[in-house]
Amino acid sequence: MFDGLSPAYKRALIIVIAINATMFVIEMWAGMASGSQALKADALDFAGDAATYGLSLAVIGASIRTRAMASLIKSGSLALIAITVLGMTALRFAEGVPPEAQTMSLVALLALGANVASVIILLKWRDGDSNVRSVWLCSRNDAIGNVAVIVAGLLVAATASALPDLLVAIMLAGLFLRSSIAIARQAMSELRSERLHLERGESR
Repeated sequence: MFDGLSPAYKRALIIVIAINATMFVIEMWAGMASGSQALKADALDFAGDAATYGLSLAVIGASIRTRAMASLIKSGSLALIAITVLGMTALRFAEGVPPEAQTMSLVALLALGANVASVIILLKWRDGDSNVRSVWLCSRNDAIGNVAVIVAGLLVAATASALPDLLVAIMLAGLFLRSSIAIARQAMSELRSERLHLERGESR
């Protein structure tokens, strides 16, 4: 199973980290300016991805246990982002003020381009251990989320309602939680496999 120990993969990861960090700044500013919860949720995801991809880069070449533990940290960060998004969205439900639809759609389109570029860069390494797979899952989910934000922007423009924006924010939170669970399950499986291997080695 590919463990990320490749100069080409490391270079690809550095490029994707830079893309995510840049988009966090752009999208958070746009989310605050437009009042869009979906953009803020996606911006937080960009920030989380940049941080966790950095962690992925740091543990390449480490033991299976270290890489699996790093994946569990990523899983926890995704769950934390999901909870934060749900909390922010709940507060916005009471206000009911629609965001600026044009800004939502344009920035989401830019974010989609950034995430599609990341997916293409990482496509060659979409299968691997939990550390490698978590990077792929996050990039893939981001592209899906951006399409949803674009659709939400169009619906906000058509209905003059904040509801599409809030519903997409909730959908993104659900996507983050689902990825969190998938990453955690694979990491725990790797930890169990390593423990069994060590036990068999000791029994010999």
